[in-house]
Amino acid sequence: MGQTMSCGKVHENDLFVAVRNGDLETIEAMVETHDPTIFATARGHSRQSALHMAAMLGRIEVLSFLLDRVSFFSNPDVLNRYKQTPLMLAAIHGKISCVKKLIESGAFILKFDSLFGRTCLHYAACYGRSDCLEAILAAARTNRIADSWGFSRFVNTRDEGGETSLHLAAQYGRPECVQILLHNGALVSAVNGFNGYQGNTPLHHAAEGGSVECVRELLAWGADRLQPDLFGRIPYLLALQNKHQACAALLNPSSAEPLVWPLLLRLMTDLNLETKSLLEKALKEINMEREKSTSNTTTHSGSFPSPAPSVDDNTSEASNVEECSICFERLCAIELKPCSHQMCAHCTLALCCYKKPDLTKPSYEAPICPFCRCSIVNLLAVEITNNAAAELERSPSIPRKPRKSCEGSSSGSFKGLSAMSSFVKKGGRISGKVAAACSEASSNKHLRTAGMSSHPCNPS
Repeated sequence: MGQTMSCGKVHENDLFVAVRNGDLETIEAMVETHDPTIFATARGHSRQSALHMAAMLGRIEVLSFLLDRVSFFSNPDVLNRYKQTPLMLAAIHGKISCVKKLIESGAFILKFDSLFGRTCLHYAACYGRSDCLEAILAAARTNRIADSWGFSRFVNTRDEGGETSLHLAAQYGRPECVQILLHNGALVSAVNGFNGYQGNTPLHHAAEGGSVECVRELLAWGADRLQPDLFGRIPYLLALQNKHQACAALLNPSSAEPLVWPLLLRLMTDLNLETKSLLEKALKEINMEREKSTSNTTTHSGSFPSPAPSVDDNTSEASNVEECSICFERLCAIELKPCSHQMCAHCTLALCCYKKPDLTKPSYEAPICPFCRCSIVNLLAVEITNNAAAELERSPSIPRKPRKSCEGSSSGSFKGLSAMSSFVKKGGRISGKVAAACSEASSNKHLRTAGMSSHPCNPS
């Protein structure tokens, strides 16, 4: 009897050593020659199974074999001492291949552990595993969760402390995860309080942790800088208390509010990824320029976009890309639908952000095209030919020739100038070309007037 128990113990150790080393041949031999109940054993204080260890270490071949060939793992939601599933451990350690395989095998993404009451989504956001986060969210859209629980409810699921996945991503400084969650319907101003108590928002956590990128992202999605916590502290005070000066500058209530991601673009479900990427980049550049003007700094270690180099007209003609007729500074990157007029991403954002979104109202007014006055239904990225794509990536503010499509009618020009004036008010800055042209025209007019008044034939 003692010899039998000793052999069993050796086999158990061999199993976990083989899983740790990724020795698939040894594991296959155990399935064929030994009692399959050996795979039901757990190891360590946390009582991890072989499937937990394979998921945690990223042994995808071993994991696939255990799921497909071992009957004990026909249900992939095996629990350890803390009721954590292999999917949770794979998300914690960022093993994306194991996450996908476990989801394909039917792992339940809405399991809560007994340690913090968190799901695999919480852990992926907390540890900054953006690829695992996207895989879990993609599964939630097609999984049985979408029908029974609801996708939006799943994204905003709270742990036992009232924290959503967005709270955790902001608290631990995971800007990529913050962005992914916001684009998938995470509530930017969710509070973690219970029983009527006013808790912390994700912006409070980001300010306390000193993550500038998370603060920028949350503010761009409309996070309230004046929202108090349980003790009446706004995020600005938390940033000051923890000596995060960069975050405090962004959260200062006396500074200008950053541009907010337009409500129109949030509700535009058919907005393609390329267009969204261009608009996100433009939004970040605009807000960084505002930060630069607020802090009155000349250099910031490359955090702000550098001035664009000038390019002659020959390069403009060769690239076959026209200049934005609103700001006369950047290339046309966005096409308005259904009218097909084109603008740069910065001016498109200014057009859509003309009014601050009111999230309490179910309806919204679609922005109007500044050229033809028709309602904008959708936005598309402009197809850039030749070397213009590389030029746009290298310098998004390359000067270009005026657009030919707007030179034909005076009414179109007046509309463009009218729209440009509204953008100047909104953006807080004037194009160098336009300012210089206006100054020159004013000087010439003054000289002509002075010359006429001093002419001897001019009546006094």
